[in-house]
Amino acid sequence: MDMLPTRDGYGLGLVWLGENNPNVVVLTGDLSESTRSSWFAEKFPKRFIEVGVAEQNMMGIAAGLALSGKIPFVSSYATFNPGRNWDQLRVSVCYSGANVKIAGAHAGISVGPDGATHQALEDIAITRVLPDLVVIVPCDKIEAQKATIAMAVEIKGPAYIRFGREKSPVFTTEDTPFKIGRAEVFREGDDVAIIGSGMLVYNALQAAEELHKEGISCQVVNNHTIKPIDRKTIAAAARKCGAVVTVEEHQINGGAGSAVIEVLAEEYPVPVERVGMPDSFGQSGQPAELIEHYGMGKSAIIKAVKKVLKRK
Repeated sequence: MDMLPTRDGYGLGLVWLGENNPNVVVLTGDLSESTRSSWFAEKFPKRFIEVGVAEQNMMGIAAGLALSGKIPFVSSYATFNPGRNWDQLRVSVCYSGANVKIAGAHAGISVGPDGATHQALEDIAITRVLPDLVVIVPCDKIEAQKATIAMAVEIKGPAYIRFGREKSPVFTTEDTPFKIGRAEVFREGDDVAIIGSGMLVYNALQAAEELHKEGISCQVVNNHTIKPIDRKTIAAAARKCGAVVTVEEHQINGGAGSAVIEVLAEEYPVPVERVGMPDSFGQSGQPAELIEHYGMGKSAIIKAVKKVLKRK
């Protein structure tokens, strides 16, 4: 299985958009190589803007470009974009309904050695609360490319995509279904539904395979769109299985798991266990070690499944 970072999918998506839509422009805050926006810059230098370390200014420029008919993608680390420039995202972009696409790179604990200051673990929470802002968390490089393209082709309005730094399994294909706002069932099961987002969907599939050997049948759902969330698929999973485990590389409060719980509270309440960052900041370390240390690995998912089964 190929191991490639999800940010590669973002870069490839930008290049495809550049080739197919002359109104697409890309901005970055001195992080073109890390965000893979440099791939767009190499082919379309006249449509690339290097703003420098001025993320708030970058968002304001993007809003103006969008209101002038362009489709700007603003690219930086998620701690800065949407972290540092959230005010400009809220007022200049979302309040104005500007057609700006926000890319938050180096999201999650798997950023690794860069440490807590650069490990974005709150970005889903601060974006999904903003009116009319679409929030997407692709599970691998291929899905990130599809999502990047769809943000410009299918959505007229603000949208946020988060992706990681570390290489991760590429376990979807070009033929794997993807549509913004529609979760996909990657594995059928009827004892527990594991609803995951981002790169940890692969961990969920591994956990489901291990649990199958013990006679526990798990459905695995790839919930790539946090907003607008797929209420129908999530409620159907809860009805079928009667228990849910959410999995995400984000703070356990306010993120994708919280969004799932909000749906279930209104549609079909069932026992839920959450796997995510346990209300703490990260630290420097190797990505795989940090995932395990903070309880987001395969073993943690298996433990959560067994725990929620006892509550059915």
